[in-house]
Amino acid sequence: MDPVRTSDHSLPEHHLALDLVRSTEAAAIAAAHWAGRGDKHSADQAAVDAMRAKMSTLPFNGVVVIGEGEKDEAPMLYNGEAVGDGRGPAYDVAVDPIDGTTLTAKGMSNALSVLAASPRGSMFDPSALFYIDKLVTGPEAAALVDITAPVADNVRAVARGKGVDPGHVTVCMLDRPRHKDLADQVRAAGARVRFIPDGDVAGAVMAAREGTGIDMLLGIGGTPEGIIAACAVKCLGGVLQARWAPRDENERRGVLDAGHDPDRVFCTDDLVTGDGAIFVATGITDGDLMSGVRHGPDRATTESLVMSSRSRTVLLVRSEHRIDPAGHTAPTATSTTTKA
Repeated sequence: MDPVRTSDHSLPEHHLALDLVRSTEAAAIAAAHWAGRGDKHSADQAAVDAMRAKMSTLPFNGVVVIGEGEKDEAPMLYNGEAVGDGRGPAYDVAVDPIDGTTLTAKGMSNALSVLAASPRGSMFDPSALFYIDKLVTGPEAAALVDITAPVADNVRAVARGKGVDPGHVTVCMLDRPRHKDLADQVRAAGARVRFIPDGDVAGAVMAAREGTGIDMLLGIGGTPEGIIAACAVKCLGGVLQARWAPRDENERRGVLDAGHDPDRVFCTDDLVTGDGAIFVATGITDGDLMSGVRHGPDRATTESLVMSSRSRTVLLVRSEHRIDPAGHTAPTATSTTTKA
């Protein structure tokens, strides 16, 4: 039976999560049409349009805290936009219709459509700076790591928490020139490095989740993606630590002008307060977390992760969808499997 609820606004937030996944499913199906076609802008626009249309029908009162940009720059899903049907519970919403636009355009693995939500006022405003330095790991080592400590200390801490030698620890990071020294330090500590070309939300989820082959994520990435990842990490019981990463003195001055301490270390609960976080993601292309969209002439199948921090539930949701001539999607069958 399709789990979507459209009328009872008093349902627990894990039911809202099952509603919200319809938005990432629609975005993923729209984006997958462009996978491998080399046009990341058209893929992103298709995903944004589909996500926005689906969200407008869902039973909650949302405000986009992390979207596609300011209103004048992003006609869809801009920061401050109201989403949902307005009659349900009040939530902050962070959206990334495609985490990995280049991955999608090139037909590469691990592109996702992502949405996170938490009760109104609980998401940190990431507008002061675009980049942060991040450390993510799962519950086994969550209390042992420290982003201000040397990389080797954190590798050993994760190994200790997981009961393995440092040589069995794999650290994920974005494949960027800025991370060359970081990768050298990880290897010097005896651990392995797994570079990813894009999509550090997926990387953070893999680092926090058991059984993915990734034990920790390190490195500098987008602040908005960090807030989205914090919602997922909270649901998984792991930890995300972060600190500002200004690229120059002007960016450092911007942090100060916004009233922030440029040396502050953020933890998961600083980025997403309380215990009502929701994270949903649908695979666009095949990846480590889930399969990508499978298209037929008028059908599509999707695979998604649905997480709730309050219940610490992780569901794998597989859905079949009918696609009408106008491109609108409607689920026809859904199955869920509890993963944690």
